Amino acid sequence: MFRVHIYSGSLTLVGKSGVGQAANHQHKALECTGAAVVSDWQSRADVIHINTVLPCSFWAARRAKREGIPVIWYGHSTEADFRHSFVGSDLLAPLFKRWLCLCYNQADLILTPTPYAAGILRSYGLRPPVQPLSNGVDTDFFAPDPARRAAFRAAYGLADGEKAVISVGHFMERKGILDFIELARSLHQVRFFWFGHTDPALVPREIRQAMAAAPANLEFPGFLSQSELRDAYCGADAFLFCSHEETEGIVVLEALACGTPTLLRDIPVYDGWLTDGINVYKGRTNADLQTKLTGLLEGTLPDVTAAGRQVAEARSLPNIGRALQKIYAALPALQKRLHPALRLSRSAV
Repeated sequence: MFRVHIYSGSLTLVGKSGVGQAANHQHKALECTGAAVVSDWQSRADVIHINTVLPCSFWAARRAKREGIPVIWYGHSTEADFRHSFVGSDLLAPLFKRWLCLCYNQADLILTPTPYAAGILRSYGLRPPVQPLSNGVDTDFFAPDPARRAAFRAAYGLADGEKAVISVGHFMERKGILDFIELARSLHQVRFFWFGHTDPALVPREIRQAMAAAPANLEFPGFLSQSELRDAYCGADAFLFCSHEETEGIVVLEALACGTPTLLRDIPVYDGWLTDGINVYKGRTNADLQTKLTGLLEGTLPDVTAAGRQVAEARSLPNIGRALQKIYAALPALQKRLHPALRLSRSAV
């Protein structure tokens, strides 16, 4: 088995984001296969994973390359999903794309969660190959559980028969928070919850004003622990994700794994693996989303949660770990690094 270092510099800054969760998934996925996740990457690692695009990550990649350690850079970010996010993001987006290219070009291989994201990154003209691989989901942890449903409903004072709709993410226009607020206003008899937190200094004024004027049936409880979030998925009558741009959406996988009826904005990232009326429901406009959300809550749409759970199971952490082992074995830079006596045995992993 290979020895892998998941570069931890700057990960604490994104610990509450999807990027932080993706790095945790990599660690767990590798442990499922028996791989050694090492902390002393300079002398002991066969390969290094980098997940962030902050300056320390760039320099870590340069150091690793000088020492002959292959670098896998996870392409969680694109110019498109940087736009409409934080204060000033639209102005900075072209510069951010240039920085992304500088970072990603340090890699031996770029992994990104979906074919859609891979297509975007390939269009940047990057030197390393770009390969899709899901971030994965812990399907043992995130799973349907009636007891957790009851715990969530008790914690938030939901009466018998009262419907609850949730979403999860940063307070960003791109994440669809403005649409979520408007849908809550249109369905005043339903309880809506948006879970997540963003530093107020980074939240655009328009978003802050919309949140302050949100209807009484919409709550912003803040950031939840993983166990609390699992309760929310299990307790919700629908997971509504209005995001306008994603590279995958870990929260979507978590909701599917918990058997939560899931309604998504119909955007290209889901093409080929999430199908309207088969394993999720989709809507292009807010009017579409409202119609389908009403159908989900009233039970007039077929239940597709079992098929949604199958999508999550295909992306379970053991499956992702096995896929990573095959990726390592095929890396030319890693084969050059390994001692010839080890090359044959490790290429069989």
